[in-house]
Amino acid sequence: MQGYAKTAVLMAGMTALFMAIGALIGGGSGAMIALGFAAVTNLLAWWNSDKAVLSMTGAREVDSRSAPYLVQMVHQMADRAGLPPPRVYVIESDQPNAFATGRNPDNAAVAATTGLLRNMSQEEIAAVMAHELAHIKSRDTLIMSVTATMAGAISMLANFAFLFGGSNRDRPLGAVGTMAMMILAPMAAAVVQMAISRSREYEADRIGAEICGNPLWLASALRRLEGLALRIDNPTAERNPALAHMFIVNPLHAHTRDKLFSTHPSTANRVAALEAMAAASPRGAAPVAPALGGAAGPFASGAPRAAGGRGERQTSVPRAGRRR
Repeated sequence: MQGYAKTAVLMAGMTALFMAIGALIGGGSGAMIALGFAAVTNLLAWWNSDKAVLSMTGAREVDSRSAPYLVQMVHQMADRAGLPPPRVYVIESDQPNAFATGRNPDNAAVAATTGLLRNMSQEEIAAVMAHELAHIKSRDTLIMSVTATMAGAISMLANFAFLFGGSNRDRPLGAVGTMAMMILAPMAAAVVQMAISRSREYEADRIGAEICGNPLWLASALRRLEGLALRIDNPTAERNPALAHMFIVNPLHAHTRDKLFSTHPSTANRVAALEAMAAASPRGAAPVAPALGGAAGPFASGAPRAAGGRGERQTSVPRAGRRR
């Protein structure tokens, strides 16, 4: 509940900032117009966010024929979490990463990069996908779509405030104040967007660990993901940095390291929280991943064959590593 309360406060602050810029443009009526514009843009973002994100990342949908073990794993954990089975996508990218999108659990999708499937163990893949299912369960995908849209709209309105804000007499802050608002408002919106993202990642880690059944799987995955993401480029994310907050770890290399401007909390802090959760958890949790293909992983060459002995081909889905 604390995470939801923090998110609500931050989003209220972003809405107030949006209306303040509208007031600079047209006074009280401008504030109301800005609020109406925010509502329209957010409605469009709510309805089309999943299609837009999946298209921008070049994600390709897979099913029980093209990627049977990934789809089985995701659907099994979705059932465990009490969620409808989401659509499953694969992104052709060497950088290990994943994200979830969709306006609600009934219209949700999860996406994993080929780098994730190639380089992570079965348990780590399960934990990463469980984290993404946790975002769906908590409806974070909707929250982040709305905040991203509002942040972009605030930047646009800040420019309008300077160009069309009327005479200096009509501007409450004067010309200098309006110039400062034009510069600071987008920065403030970005800070709010990133703060919301960080607050939701901790909660998704906790719920994801419960879904997959072992917090240490996710802790291990986060360590490896961060190390590999720092060394391997994600060209799609670099071209569309507004998508960075959606991934489980920051996919960008040229991003600010300062805590205030980070889209993700410190990996060390996330791992510490998961390790504390594991230490406090009762023994005997029922993990998901070992039921799916054994120690070699769900994409290894030794995965179970389909009835008839010929097996099903994993089209374009790399085989997971055999790291233990």
